[in-house]
Amino acid sequence: MAKVIFSIKYEILPEKREAYLEVIRELKALIKADGLEGYSVYETKNRKNCFEEQYVFTDKNAYEEFDDNPNERVNILMTKLSDMIKQQTTEYTTLFEI
Repeated sequence: MAKVIFSIKYEILPEKREAYLEVIRELKALIKADGLEGYSVYETKNRKNCFEEQYVFTDKNAYEEFDDNPNERVNILMTKLSDMIKQQTTEYTTLFEI
Protein backbone atom coordinates (compact mmCIF):
# COMPACT_ATOMS: atom_id res chain seq x y z
CA MET A 1 0.00 0.00 0.00
CA ALA A 2 1.09 3.56 -0.68
CA LYS A 3 2.19 5.66 2.29
CA VAL A 4 0.93 9.18 3.00
CA ILE A 5 3.01 12.03 4.45
CA PHE A 6 1.14 14.96 5.94
CA SER A 7 3.17 18.01 6.96
CA ILE A 8 2.46 21.34 8.57
CA LYS A 9 4.98 24.19 8.33
CA TYR A 10 4.71 27.33 10.44
CA GLU A 11 6.58 30.01 12.31
CA ILE A 12 6.09 30.51 16.03
CA LEU A 13 6.19 33.71 18.03
CA PRO A 14 9.77 34.12 19.35
CA GLU A 15 8.61 34.82 22.91
CA LYS A 16 6.68 31.51 22.91
CA ARG A 17 9.65 29.31 21.93
CA GLU A 18 10.23 27.59 25.30
CA ALA A 19 6.52 26.93 25.82
CA TYR A 20 6.31 25.61 22.24
CA LEU A 21 9.17 23.17 22.82
CA GLU A 22 7.46 21.86 25.97
CA VAL A 23 4.18 21.30 24.11
CA ILE A 24 5.96 19.50 21.26
CA ARG A 25 7.84 17.21 23.65
CA GLU A 26 4.55 16.15 25.20
CA LEU A 27 2.84 15.76 21.83
CA LYS A 28 5.63 13.52 20.57
CA ALA A 29 4.99 11.20 23.52
CA LEU A 30 1.19 11.21 23.05
CA ILE A 31 0.51 11.11 19.31
CA LYS A 32 -0.06 7.51 18.39
CA ALA A 33 -2.64 5.84 16.17
CA ASP A 34 -3.19 2.71 14.15
CA GLY A 35 -1.49 3.24 10.82
CA LEU A 36 0.67 6.14 12.01
CA GLU A 37 4.28 5.09 11.43
CA GLY A 38 5.84 8.26 12.73
CA TYR A 39 5.39 11.78 14.01
CA SER A 40 8.39 14.11 13.93
CA VAL A 41 9.01 17.82 14.32
CA TYR A 42 11.91 19.66 12.70
CA GLU A 43 13.26 23.19 12.89
CA THR A 44 14.25 24.76 9.58
CA LYS A 45 17.99 25.30 9.23
CA ASN A 46 18.94 29.00 9.27
CA ARG A 47 15.37 30.07 10.16
CA LYS A 48 14.96 30.10 13.91
CA ASN A 49 11.40 29.50 15.10
CA CYS A 50 10.28 27.96 11.79
CA PHE A 51 9.11 24.39 12.29
CA GLU A 52 7.63 21.50 10.35
CA GLU A 53 5.57 18.65 11.77
CA GLN A 54 5.53 15.45 9.72
CA TYR A 55 3.09 12.58 10.06
CA VAL A 56 3.82 9.37 8.15
CA PHE A 57 0.86 7.03 7.62
CA THR A 58 0.94 3.46 6.36
CA ASP A 59 -1.79 4.18 3.80
CA LYS A 60 -4.54 6.57 2.70
CA ASN A 61 -7.11 4.89 4.93
CA ALA A 62 -4.98 5.43 8.07
CA TYR A 63 -4.49 9.07 7.07
CA GLU A 64 -8.23 9.63 6.56
CA GLU A 65 -9.14 7.96 9.87
CA PHE A 66 -6.49 9.73 11.96
CA ASP A 67 -8.83 12.35 13.46
CA ASP A 68 -11.72 9.93 14.05
CA ASN A 69 -10.67 9.02 17.62
CA PRO A 70 -9.46 12.26 19.22
CA ASN A 71 -7.39 12.25 22.41
CA GLU A 72 -8.55 14.97 24.82
CA ARG A 73 -5.02 15.83 26.00
CA VAL A 74 -3.75 16.02 22.41
CA ASN A 75 -6.61 18.39 21.56
CA ILE A 76 -5.70 20.65 24.51
CA LEU A 77 -2.04 20.72 23.40
CA MET A 78 -3.01 21.45 19.78
CA THR A 79 -5.08 24.42 20.97
CA LYS A 80 -2.11 25.72 22.97
CA LEU A 81 0.09 25.23 19.94
CA SER A 82 -2.23 27.20 17.67
CA ASP A 83 -1.91 30.19 20.03
CA MET A 84 1.89 30.16 19.55
CA ILE A 85 1.93 30.23 15.74
CA LYS A 86 2.34 33.50 13.85
CA GLN A 87 -0.75 34.25 11.82
CA GLN A 88 -0.65 33.48 8.11
CA THR A 89 2.53 31.40 8.29
CA THR A 90 0.95 27.94 8.21
CA GLU A 91 1.30 25.70 5.15
CA TYR A 92 -0.15 22.21 4.81
CA THR A 93 1.13 19.52 2.44
CA THR A 94 -0.20 16.04 1.81
CA LEU A 95 1.93 13.64 -0.21
CA PHE A 96 0.71 10.30 -1.59
CA GLU A 97 3.37 7.71 -2.40
CA ILE A 98 3.34 6.41 -5.95
